[in-house]
Amino acid sequence: MGMFSFFTQELAIDLGTANTIIIKNDKIVVDEPSIVAVHNQTGKLFAIGEKARQMHGKTHENIKTIRPLRDGVIADFNAAELMLRGMIKMANARSRFFNPALRMVICIPSGSTEVEVRAVRDSSEHAGAREVYMIYEPMAASIGIGIDVEAPEGNMVVDIGGGTTEIAVISLGGIVCNKSIRIAGDDFTADIQEYMRHQHNIKIGDRTSEDIKINVGSALPDLENPPDDFIVRGPHQMTALPVEIPVSYQEIAHCLDKSISKIETAILNVLEMTPPELYADVFRNGIYLAGGGALLRGLDKRIASKTNIPVHVADDPLHAVARGTGIALKNVENFSFLMQ
Repeated sequence: MGMFSFFTQELAIDLGTANTIIIKNDKIVVDEPSIVAVHNQTGKLFAIGEKARQMHGKTHENIKTIRPLRDGVIADFNAAELMLRGMIKMANARSRFFNPALRMVICIPSGSTEVEVRAVRDSSEHAGAREVYMIYEPMAASIGIGIDVEAPEGNMVVDIGGGTTEIAVISLGGIVCNKSIRIAGDDFTADIQEYMRHQHNIKIGDRTSEDIKINVGSALPDLENPPDDFIVRGPHQMTALPVEIPVSYQEIAHCLDKSISKIETAILNVLEMTPPELYADVFRNGIYLAGGGALLRGLDKRIASKTNIPVHVADDPLHAVARGTGIALKNVENFSFLMQ
């Protein structure tokens, strides 16, 4: 393998609706928003990742920003390929002289249809991958959290990403029962926009509502150490004059309530499907939360009181899936659950 490995580059990619993370040699080399800016006429790439995110909602007619993934699946094939290519280039900044053969492990939502899986595979191959392996997101999240997925015991993982929430019970290196629902971070952001429009008559864009979610997002209306109110500036719907409105975490807890309830219902559904022996394991080990949604204040407490099962938030929930994908990449030969 020695000489060959020099010519083969191995990348683990968490291709997310909100962020794409690439791991190379156990290090995160790319961690960028999943967004590209392209020239309208030529379709050429203008910016990628964070640079493109800063343009989002601020472009003129010659440039448009595209989020290639929606609900965890590729919605714009060309943009996805441009984005993957650009990010692989970022990861390989040092090796300019030759293009090594790429071996990739990419994670996909557990509810992906064959067509959706095919789209990810094709995009990766077009972006230069020689070998592509797939791993389901909840499986990658479990490995990243540090769960022994090959053990004969049940563990439940809830991975709340940007586009999908993945809920799975894992045992013996396989997914026993799972549910993938298209309610996640993006829906929280949309809920906040809607709420601000109805409640405060103020129009806000995606980026502002994302900021609100990060600063005062909450799943419970009473927190032990509450964040300060967040000041939102924007045009009044009726007068188009500028307004400044303080937003409290209680308001956000109220406006996210419906979406969070749907996630709770899905968790209860998966628990209902779980075989009794594994259910006992889950009850003993608790439920693990990963993904950006796990950072929502009070979400762990809320799910715990709903299910009566202890809930643990992963140490680094944003990167749990990527880390798990990286570990799977190192042990491609050993992990039977990787799909070639």
